[in-house]
Amino acid sequence: MYKKVFSVLFIFISLQIVAQKKLSNQLIWASRDFSTEYVYSVNSMNDGEHFTVLENNKIIKYSYKKFGKPVATIVDGTELIYNKEPLSIDDYFFNADETKLLIATNVNYIYRRSFTAQYFIVDIKSKKVTKLVDKDTPQSLADFSPDGTKVAFVMQNNLYYKDLVSKDIIAVTNNGKINEIINGATDWVYEEEFSLTKGFYWSGDSKKIAFYQFNEKDVPEFTMDYYYGKTYPSPYTFKYPKAGEPNSKISVNIYKIENNKAQSVLKTGKNYEYFPRMKWTNDNQLCVLGMNRHQNKLEYILIDESQVPPNNTKIIYTDLSDTYVEVDNDLIFLKDGKSFLRTSEKDGFKHIYKIGFDGTEIQLTKGKWDVVELKGINENNGLIYYISAQEGAIYKSLYVIDLKGKKTQKLSQLKGDNDASFSTGMKYYINYYTNANRPYLITVHNAKGKQLEVLKDNQKLIKKLKEYELSTKEFITIKGVEYELNAWIIKPVNFDASKKYPVYFNIYNGPGHNTVADSWDGSNYLYHQLLAQNGYIVISVDTRGTMYRGTKFKNSTYLQLGKLETEDMIAVAKQVAKWDFVDENRIGVQGWSYGGYMAALCMTKGADIFKMGISVAPVTNWRWYDNIYTERFMRTPQENPNGYDDNSPINHVEKMKGKYLIIHGSGDDNVHVQNTLEMTKALVEKNIDFDMVIYTNKNHGIYGGYTRLHLFNKMLKFTLDNL
Repeated sequence: MYKKVFSVLFIFISLQIVAQKKLSNQLIWASRDFSTEYVYSVNSMNDGEHFTVLENNKIIKYSYKKFGKPVATIVDGTELIYNKEPLSIDDYFFNADETKLLIATNVNYIYRRSFTAQYFIVDIKSKKVTKLVDKDTPQSLADFSPDGTKVAFVMQNNLYYKDLVSKDIIAVTNNGKINEIINGATDWVYEEEFSLTKGFYWSGDSKKIAFYQFNEKDVPEFTMDYYYGKTYPSPYTFKYPKAGEPNSKISVNIYKIENNKAQSVLKTGKNYEYFPRMKWTNDNQLCVLGMNRHQNKLEYILIDESQVPPNNTKIIYTDLSDTYVEVDNDLIFLKDGKSFLRTSEKDGFKHIYKIGFDGTEIQLTKGKWDVVELKGINENNGLIYYISAQEGAIYKSLYVIDLKGKKTQKLSQLKGDNDASFSTGMKYYINYYTNANRPYLITVHNAKGKQLEVLKDNQKLIKKLKEYELSTKEFITIKGVEYELNAWIIKPVNFDASKKYPVYFNIYNGPGHNTVADSWDGSNYLYHQLLAQNGYIVISVDTRGTMYRGTKFKNSTYLQLGKLETEDMIAVAKQVAKWDFVDENRIGVQGWSYGGYMAALCMTKGADIFKMGISVAPVTNWRWYDNIYTERFMRTPQENPNGYDDNSPINHVEKMKGKYLIIHGSGDDNVHVQNTLEMTKALVEKNIDFDMVIYTNKNHGIYGGYTRLHLFNKMLKFTLDNL
């Protein structure tokens, strides 16, 4: 009897010990203990019944209906031999009839999205491997023509294509030059702010290539020094147009395979500052989206190649705004050859419209909620699929609506964050689901929403998380200046409402990104749990200017970035300070990028409320950030000097009272380290104490090796010491 009682007691105590494991930065940032299972490099096949994924250097074919057992191994990288060495597959692309593959290897990233690689063409049946270009010069953006007989690519700022029959490589352009002329790719600011790196597009009949030519000769240059242990640093100079500065001059060109000639069909100038998108219609007409510098007028321009500019263009649609028009990828041309689908915020919320080439339009979705993304259309069934925030700004769900805009159905089965990747023909989709406390559940569904298979459920990670002392991330609202604001909160596990706790705000607050979302936040979630284990209440708030609450809410910060957001954060902090269980003298704030900017404003304009602040990679003066982003919300410094200066923290340093840590990567091509160096210079001039860390050669993400571990150890120690 004694042994049985002892055994039960021992098991109970053991379970308690297991349930009370503590987190550490070492575990979060320098181990793989909390790795998330995912499905990488998914490609739907032509039959719409199968898809491929990249697993362990193999391209594996699966059935949508039955995932458990692979249907086939398309290729195994270890069996693809070139110069007696197997290929390491970084990415892959099928040709039209799925008999060949483009394999990308030795991928080296340039900026956030752009990269160079070595490309190989693989005959799937014979496994014969051919190098796309014989020389070792890396290439970018390689892409099969729709008929599969050619591959276009960019190399050293010029556009080429390879004829896979003759093996000839034909130069489409020959005037490419670093920091001067770019053909077939985009410049830095298009990549960062329009999410656009590929600058060429095959026509559907494979007879033409439309491509951008960027002339960035007059764009001001920015130079960063890189340190590699040599006597002198290595300077890196690139074109970066800051607010109010000149942009690249852009020509849209159409190259015809038959005569090996390129023709300029549209240029920036008086009418257009930007061409953020272009796309071929189903009947091989080129449609270019043109936008003015203020980004409040967006035109859809059809190109007539038979006419000479400027008589070769026809404007088929115009979207106007009192503030700015969003650029997205929600453009689908319909088979009738005379209409298309797009999204617009013209009624105060982002919705789907059917637009005729003759200017007619039908609004298909309606309501006081935003469409997040248009996923596709099955024209045979007349059904449109889209992700929306219909259930609230913190949720994303998949819906379907008929082409007449009459019948709507929710397909998502779980409330939280859903995204979908559809098969060819829109018969199936892979659903990626998470919520704030659950990592990815990846499932296959038919087009009616019925779940068919579970691809990844992350049960191993879920089991692992149960071993640790974790709190539930909860969603609340907190009153701002005008609105009830969405927020999440993590309390210590053994929360006691009779005690007083310090509060740590983690914020972003900028346009285009919400931190308050019912979705898994990975390592950041775990770091916030680590703070909670150390006795902090962690809160994040989405202020005015954030997404999915309509245009009025999102665009309210126009011409005065930072002003309303800071007012909201001060109001929120004052509310939180009144909670019975909060120590009003221990309220801190931390943010990265726009969040770092906001943390600096909270520590200056809100100095009486916030006692500690951490700014990572912050903008400290909007005059030093790029023009497409900054002018979208602020117009130019010449037009709006007060908007720039009144809300740049560098102009408010004398107000700072609390403990402040500022962090930056010296190789940040996005938010230049200039922002931090100028901010600290201003602080020194006012004799205001601060702490600073510079991470040598690190970019905006500040990662690599033990960098993240070092960074978060530094932030944790600073927080423990000062809050």
